[in-house]
Amino acid sequence: MRNNSERILNKNIRSFNGKPLYHYIINNLIDCEIFDSVIIDTNIDAVKGEAPKNFPQVIIIDRPDHLKAGEIPMNLVLHHSLQQVDSEFILQTHSTNPLLGKQTIIKAVEAFQSNYPKNDSLFSVTPLQMRFWDCETKPINHNPGELLRTQDMEPMYFENSCIYIFNREKFLKIKNRIGTNPRMFEINKVESFDIDDMEDFKIAESLHKF
Repeated sequence: MRNNSERILNKNIRSFNGKPLYHYIINNLIDCEIFDSVIIDTNIDAVKGEAPKNFPQVIIIDRPDHLKAGEIPMNLVLHHSLQQVDSEFILQTHSTNPLLGKQTIIKAVEAFQSNYPKNDSLFSVTPLQMRFWDCETKPINHNPGELLRTQDMEPMYFENSCIYIFNREKFLKIKNRIGTNPRMFEINKVESFDIDDMEDFKIAESLHKF
């Protein structure tokens, strides 16, 4: 979690249905009861001060100045963090996925474990049956002359950034959380909802209430 979110001021600690946004994913990770550690990588002073009081079992990694900018690739942030972690496997998720459920996290871990080492990593996706076009108005996944019903189209898979599972040592070698033979793990639209802007924030709050 970084403190200079560009589209929502203080997004990670903003009140989401009565609690700081980041509390939801931390609570779900702890409730899974399958992880040796839950770690927060952050440069947010409020989180570094408040999280240990509410989640004493959580480990805080202080993100250094050279990794604070929004344009810094996440793989570089992870590379710094994982040099301070002693674990064979890592699951990464984000505080901007408050609807991601405990059972889905556990199923993702089970899917990874049952297919490792054949698949060296896992990342979550959302299947989409839609007509996509590129910036030059060329169809990507369909024939406009055929015009199949969307429900009859082959799905495309959107990398939703909810869950990444990978081997720590391999990551430190290749510097990529998606390995050389990854497995996709499907998550439904609601659970995979990610908060980017204020409109997303309001929609996610409404979905969470139900």
